[in-house]
Amino acid sequence: METRRPTALATGAMVATPHELATGAGLAALRDGGTAMDAVVAANAVLTVVYPDQTAIGGDCFLLYREAATGALHGFNGSGRAPAAADRAALLGAGHTTMPPRGIHAVTVPGTIDAWAQAVARFGRLGLAQLLEPAIGYAGDGFPVSARLAARLAAVEPLLRADPALGARYLPGGGAPLPGDRLRLPELAASLSVIARDGRDAFYRGSIAEAIVATSQRLGGTFTTDDLDRHQGEWVEPLTTDYRGTTVAELPPNSQGLTALLALNLAELAVPAPWGTADHLHPLIEAKKLAFGVRDATIGDPALVAVDANRLVAKSYARDLWRSYDPAHAGPAAPAAAGDTVYLCAVDRDGNAASLIQSLYMAFGAGILAEGTGIVLQNRGASFGLDDDHPNRLEGGKRPRHTLMPAMLLRDGRLLGPIGTQGGDAQAQVHLQLVTDLVDHGMDPQQAIEAPRWVAGAGGADPRAVALEGRFPEETFARLAARGHAVARAADWDVSFGHAQMILRDESRGLLLGGADPRADGLALGY
Repeated sequence: METRRPTALATGAMVATPHELATGAGLAALRDGGTAMDAVVAANAVLTVVYPDQTAIGGDCFLLYREAATGALHGFNGSGRAPAAADRAALLGAGHTTMPPRGIHAVTVPGTIDAWAQAVARFGRLGLAQLLEPAIGYAGDGFPVSARLAARLAAVEPLLRADPALGARYLPGGGAPLPGDRLRLPELAASLSVIARDGRDAFYRGSIAEAIVATSQRLGGTFTTDDLDRHQGEWVEPLTTDYRGTTVAELPPNSQGLTALLALNLAELAVPAPWGTADHLHPLIEAKKLAFGVRDATIGDPALVAVDANRLVAKSYARDLWRSYDPAHAGPAAPAAAGDTVYLCAVDRDGNAASLIQSLYMAFGAGILAEGTGIVLQNRGASFGLDDDHPNRLEGGKRPRHTLMPAMLLRDGRLLGPIGTQGGDAQAQVHLQLVTDLVDHGMDPQQAIEAPRWVAGAGGADPRAVALEGRFPEETFARLAARGHAVARAADWDVSFGHAQMILRDESRGLLLGGADPRADGLALGY
């Protein structure tokens, strides 16, 4: 398969992100002797500046880290909780039947700064202050707006105008900037500088925490200083499965990571077929539907909801579930929710590997700028439900079911590499496609990333909806429709179908191979 760009090659270290300025910051950290963890934190910090619709330090952060010295795989859950005083009954009484998608009631405690601080303290060499320097520079001095960001800012102008502070900062001069215009974020630069100087406590116990609480009070929210002060992310044991000899690692609930593992277990039961045909896509689409049905019925905050994740990713569970698979007909499914997120990864010269994902959830999150800080607040609380008997129902101090899901691949116990994507509900589907393209069809990283994608549930409420990028063979559209799929044709390079990155290691040749998604402004670079 021909690609728009070649797979990046290096023999020392590599970083892959969805924006070239972030990739540059991560590569600089690696050249300065930093670890893979240093690289992804430096790059992620830049992304919170130059990709403001997709991510911010007012959001959450999840990561996987493979430690070369021990071979151990570490997971970190950096998701925040609903305010302790969050009240499901009050929202129902106010006339809501579902969680508000935007606004102060959709805001949960931001977990990113704590995640960075804990990760760098455990696996970094350079220190948070040094790693934040590039982001502080881009926020204070300004950065050129990409064509993608200019289009997104124009598309969400009504949302930005609804919050005067947000509109004033991201619509300078009263309208969306044009590609190449310089965008400055001085308040965000100041907040990042305070964090660089004073550490994580500046966010959770200092002036930034006070600003978040003041903003919440002004808008009728329930945040208190205790909600931020009590926040702490946690190190967790990753979940794994074997897909035809490749070990795939994901994070446990409240991440949706097990969804991809279950889908891979189901797909393994199908007979491989020529790539891009209906015989290839139909079982993958149906595996996705079955896996998401399990996700939607079971996943919540494991601190408050019992989730037997090991049972759900067992091969025997997949075999039982696959009995309902119909090779000739499409089954029903739920609509897929979009999401705005950044995924990035790095491998350092010692063989450590970091897989990191960070997000606001929807574009510009809750649509709220914490007053005086330049920090956009996430709307992860929109993922909660209001039904009393659902495991993901809103409760005070609870973490929502999360779409964020970084992944890591291993083979024979050795590192193969970090892999992941943004895209809300598309994330698990893209993981399924990337892994099967690599393993079953022998693609290299850039080929797997650029291969046409499908998203089941995209395109509306039809329970058999599946959207395919227009580059699939014409025959595939017709044959899927004949099996009962409600097929929609998406753009050839649909920006809502995930922005994936990956770095794979060819240990026999001492080579790193990196790929970055042209659906974003992605770039993989190494040395």
